[in-house]
Amino acid sequence: MSYSTQLLMTLPELVLAAGSIVLMLVAAWGGQASTKLVSWASVALLAGAGIALAGPSSTGGAAFGGLYHADAFSAFAKVAIYVAAAVSILVAPGFFQRTSGDDLRPEYPVLILLATIGMGMMVSAGDLLSLYVGLELQSLSAYILASFMRRDTRSAEAGLKYFVLGALASGILLYGISLVYGFADTTLFDGIAEAYSAGTSGSQHTGLLFGLVFVFAGLAFKISAVPFHMWTPDVYEGAPTPVTAYFASAPKVAAVAMAVRVAIDAMGPAIFEWRQIVIFASLASIIFGAVAAIGQTNIKRLLAYSSINNVGFALIGLAAGGEEGVASVLVYMAIYVIMTIGSFLVVLQMRGQDGEQVESIASLSGMSRTRPGLAAALAIFMFSLAGIPPLLGFFAKLGVFMAAVHSGLWIFAAVGAAASTIGAYYYLKIVKTMYFDEPAPAFAGKTDLVEGGLIAISAVIISPIGWLVFGALGTWSLVAAKALF
Repeated sequence: MSYSTQLLMTLPELVLAAGSIVLMLVAAWGGQASTKLVSWASVALLAGAGIALAGPSSTGGAAFGGLYHADAFSAFAKVAIYVAAAVSILVAPGFFQRTSGDDLRPEYPVLILLATIGMGMMVSAGDLLSLYVGLELQSLSAYILASFMRRDTRSAEAGLKYFVLGALASGILLYGISLVYGFADTTLFDGIAEAYSAGTSGSQHTGLLFGLVFVFAGLAFKISAVPFHMWTPDVYEGAPTPVTAYFASAPKVAAVAMAVRVAIDAMGPAIFEWRQIVIFASLASIIFGAVAAIGQTNIKRLLAYSSINNVGFALIGLAAGGEEGVASVLVYMAIYVIMTIGSFLVVLQMRGQDGEQVESIASLSGMSRTRPGLAAALAIFMFSLAGIPPLLGFFAKLGVFMAAVHSGLWIFAAVGAAASTIGAYYYLKIVKTMYFDEPAPAFAGKTDLVEGGLIAISAVIISPIGWLVFGALGTWSLVAAKALF
């Protein structure tokens, strides 16, 4: 394969990398006045990267000696990542203008682009080191984004907590990578899979097993699965709301897709060993995420525990393994991104008379009478997150449960389905607050045209009308899953 062909396979990352460097210079020279230009150019670059996926970037196979995989699996994940990144850029200017009184600085969209490049490397990695480089690029950008509002103590605290715990998780992951390399003698996924297949001797098997445990521990932090979830509520609450919406969507998709690729591509022969870890993390995340959310009074913290809960459901599909299991994970994460972004877009409309963000759940009281459109949209997202038919969230959960049943994990699926009723409580509590409680003071201002349009689109996709695209999504996810096998 020629070098130019391999470069074409990485075209989405090349577009974003070249564009982010140019926009960084524009931001440096243009200053605050260039923010609007940089923001819209960043959205255009994300659209261009998405268009680039139509070529060899989704069908080319392995490039650069197996370091990078351009296949349908990575293309599926990247589309969801690009959409979430674009939304996070579009809704940021209004938030910063209303909240801090200052216009958005042009570094924000550039940081989003850099993080997106890292996430693209994460889902396309065919080697543990290229995976780690992509992960660190994404993480370093995320630390800055979390503390982007420098004068806000909560934002600064969120960035510091994220940095300290993220560094710890990176160290754990890197230690696991070093163990795997020491006993497999390679960092390429294909070679690691061969080592797990042949590693039957005592010392080698034990070393590879320890490496597997540390690698999955590091990955669990990145997807905020229990017991490595401790950073999520504080970071989600403290970070600027557009950044929180970004954290809850794009990096979550990238981390889950990365975990799936490592589990299937690199450690597929050790499925018995890692399946036990995944089952524990899945059930713990589902139960803890639901129980811990019940007593929350801050909507962003509640959505943080909701993300932990939803990762648990996605891990059910990973534990199932096979093409059906992987496809169910992809479908789940695609639907989850839309539900979560929609929910955070509604949160962005929660602001007091002074323009400051209002985050208390009590402020939603009686919103059906003061802002009926917003209340209806949030109700759709809450019902869908709870898994109530005929909304798409129900089919997302049904998909992972069916994959587990077909893999013989019917007890696991039954426990997960039963535990989902716990989470339904706090989702329905939000709906009850909006429709049956006495009205709280109405939120100030009108919904921005861009934000309102995005909320409406998200609600329509999640509603039964979304069935029109659900079939195509399922077919695409099966094609993407086959690319790993």
